[in-house]
Order: sequence, then C-alpha cells, then structure tokens
Amino acid sequence: MSADRTTILAEVAALLHAVRDHAGVDGEITMSTRFSDDLEMESIDMVSVAGRLQGRYGDTVNFAHFVASLDLDSLRDLTVGQLVEYVAASLDKAEAGTGNTKAGLGSVSDAHTGVGKVGTPA
Repeated sequence: MSADRTTILAEVAALLHAVRDHAGVDGEITMSTRFSDDLEMESIDMVSVAGRLQGRYGDTVNFAHFVASLDLDSLRDLTVGQLVEYVAASLDKAEAGTGNTKAGLGSVSDAHTGVGKVGTPA
C-alpha cells in the first residue's frame, strides 16, 4: 500500500506551522508552498524541521540526506510537495522492506509529539 500523500501533507503542514507560526506565517500550506519564498524559512528553521521529521518518522525519513542531494537553486525553490513526495517514497521503501502497511503514518497531532513513530510505543 502506497503512503497516503494527503495524510503526509497534513502532518508536514502541522509541523511547519509549529516551526513558523511565531513568524506570523499562517494560512493553508499546500503542495506548491515554497519553503523560502512563501514560508520565509531560514537555515535554523530547516534544522528544526529536520528534528521534527526525525521525531515523527524516526530514521525512515532522513531530511539531511534529502537536502544534501539538492543544489543551491533547487534548495531555494524547494516546495512542500517535494518534501511530501520524499517522505512518501521513504515510507514506501521502508514498507516494502518490512511489509508494514502503516509504516510511519499516524494522526496529525502525532507530528508534534512523535507519538506513533515506527518502533515507538504509543
């Protein structure tokens, strides 16, 4: 079963709101939302995103590896949709390796706490 991109988008959007709400970023985060231009993310924010992604998905999703594969222009133009696709591909790969049909997917509220992460008791 393929990872549900709608669920992943909701989880990533909740995570991004948690990181950027203090900067007055509000409104809907969509697949076309850009990290740099729309969310005005700075490098310290990206570090926070990486930590929250690891807290949510564990080692299944390696944000540092993902951004390291991008050139500077691609990093500046990075969209939420690209991150959602990377997360989905990572979860699908983990699922294929384990046979777990729920690899890493949980509720939107789990994005804040890491509860429900693969290998972690809820």
